[in-house]
Amino acid sequence: MKYRHNAAPRRRWPVAVPRTGRAQQPAPPRKAPPRSLSSVAEPVVRIPDAKVALSTASVYPESTATAFEIAARLGYDGVEVMVWTDPVSQDIEALRRLSDYHQVPILAVHAPCLLITQRVWSTDPWIKLQRAQVAAEKLGASTVVVHPPFRWQRQYARDFVSGIWRMANETDVRFAVENMYPWRYRDREMLAYAPEWDVTQDDYRHFTIDLSHTATARTDATEMIERMGDRLGHVHLADGNGSNKDEHLVPGRGTQPCAELLERLALTGFDGHVVIEVNTRRAMSGAEREADLAEALAFTRLHLASAVKVPRR
Repeated sequence: MKYRHNAAPRRRWPVAVPRTGRAQQPAPPRKAPPRSLSSVAEPVVRIPDAKVALSTASVYPESTATAFEIAARLGYDGVEVMVWTDPVSQDIEALRRLSDYHQVPILAVHAPCLLITQRVWSTDPWIKLQRAQVAAEKLGASTVVVHPPFRWQRQYARDFVSGIWRMANETDVRFAVENMYPWRYRDREMLAYAPEWDVTQDDYRHFTIDLSHTATARTDATEMIERMGDRLGHVHLADGNGSNKDEHLVPGRGTQPCAELLERLALTGFDGHVVIEVNTRRAMSGAEREADLAEALAFTRLHLASAVKVPRR
């Protein structure tokens, strides 16, 4: 046999030839035994039943009607109606027509308990709550959001906890009492709410957590949520940086654990509503306002879908 110049001769390996005269093929490699399928964990996305709603307060100084229009256009699951000086917000039939026209359900009613709404519906705070309950029942809303009384509403404050329980026992509508904050001016602090601005200090069936309010109160939001436990029935999602003013920033623009709260809700199967309640008064145009509200919705949906590892069966 001849080899090319300087080429090393190729070494021939002996091949076992069976009696059939054909070369034996190498045996295929052994496969590892399969693991039990029940022990393999796969990441899945768990999304709670909670709906994401737009508070009509989020479009101020625009109207209640504008809030329905924007909620429909951006894909919110519903709205929370802030009952205030806009006559439409006080009119059950007008609200029903807006809901039907835009195909946007009303998920919650915020009772008129702000300083600027002291004369809306009535000057009697109990009548305000009764009318909020009636509105919720007629509009198909599951929740009435209410603030604790102002300290100067002395009789109302004394009876508030027992009164809320009494009303809650008369209806399927949830009365979710919202955490507030001390009022501050420079280095002075005023306790404006009674019995307490920290509503977890009292016994209520359901709570609303507002993360802009926890920022203004400079309290630990995670600890407050822990104290609320399974009585947390409603969420006002907004952000804040601890200013003396109640900021209501778009979630993710402040220091509050907005993402962590949403992920917790997903893991615990939260069945209440998550309401975007942000301040868009500084928006220079309707397009800028909608961009902020679209960003808030995207943030909420992203973090409300929690990836968890669940064993396959």
